[in-house]
Amino acid sequence: MDVPCVRVAPEAGEATRSTLADADLIDDEYEIAVDDGWLYIPVADPDAASSLLEDDEIVSRTVAERESQTMPADLLVFDPTYERLGEAALIDEDDPNRARAIADAILESDLPVETVLNKASKVKGETRVRDWELLAGDNTEVVHREYGCEFLLDLAAVYFSPRLATERHRVTEQVDAGERAFDMFAGVGPFVIPFAKRGAECLGVDINADAIDYLRENAHRNGVADRVTAINDDVRTVAAEYEGWADRLVMNLPHSADEFLASAVSLAGEDCTLHYYDIQHEDDPFGPGERAIRAAAEPEYEVTVETRHTVRSYAPHELNVCLDVRLER
Repeated sequence: MDVPCVRVAPEAGEATRSTLADADLIDDEYEIAVDDGWLYIPVADPDAASSLLEDDEIVSRTVAERESQTMPADLLVFDPTYERLGEAALIDEDDPNRARAIADAILESDLPVETVLNKASKVKGETRVRDWELLAGDNTEVVHREYGCEFLLDLAAVYFSPRLATERHRVTEQVDAGERAFDMFAGVGPFVIPFAKRGAECLGVDINADAIDYLRENAHRNGVADRVTAINDDVRTVAAEYEGWADRLVMNLPHSADEFLASAVSLAGEDCTLHYYDIQHEDDPFGPGERAIRAAAEPEYEVTVETRHTVRSYAPHELNVCLDVRLER
């Protein structure tokens, strides 16, 4: 069947394959093919691969399925649900016997996985972390790669969602070198690090001390420590020190971002772009956020909603959305 592939000259094939593998973009269900003097590497996310490898072409091509690869479903009588994060597999099973069976199948399969974690609680508390049951592996620390960036994090100590990688990249593509970007709930740096790699001066704040420790480590790992400032505090306290500082603001705290809009307005410079994340009913997913932003920013700022973007479905009849808003004084 036709699948998206990166087409690359053979002499550059290994370097390209390695770059795609580091970003976890190779589609392991298919074989790498050679034809007409070109190498074709199947990719799971063609948009991400295209962004990562700007000089290589993405084509649709028929390639052979990988016959020798054993997947967890091949070892079970059902098709298990799991999520990959680096070399960890994350599952969500209440039945301990079923969880154990899935973990064993994952480890026996050809997936490059060393750690299996089962969700043991919902996201909770001010720091939005959850409990995990360690079914395989040494600990809950993982290395995650996305769009050319590498993130070390401990799932038991910080909040992180790999499902938002495409959304983070959408926003990152808007960042210009020399900007001053402020992430009000920065976590381990999934917005801050790629912003800094594009040449922005970045400030990330988080109330979780562990997240800030990882943010600093990730800034070093990605070679952007000189452009990243990380602060462990409540952003409402920090805002007074950086009044009018930001050209770009990220507010990725759905459910309660509106409580921090006064701080966001104080941080905004003369012309500032705000990325405001919200979770609302599908009947009016953008209205509550837009009204809250206007109430906080007008008349001091002219408010222009430039993008109303649906990130994903969050729950039945609820959507996770983003408003890209321009604030001009």
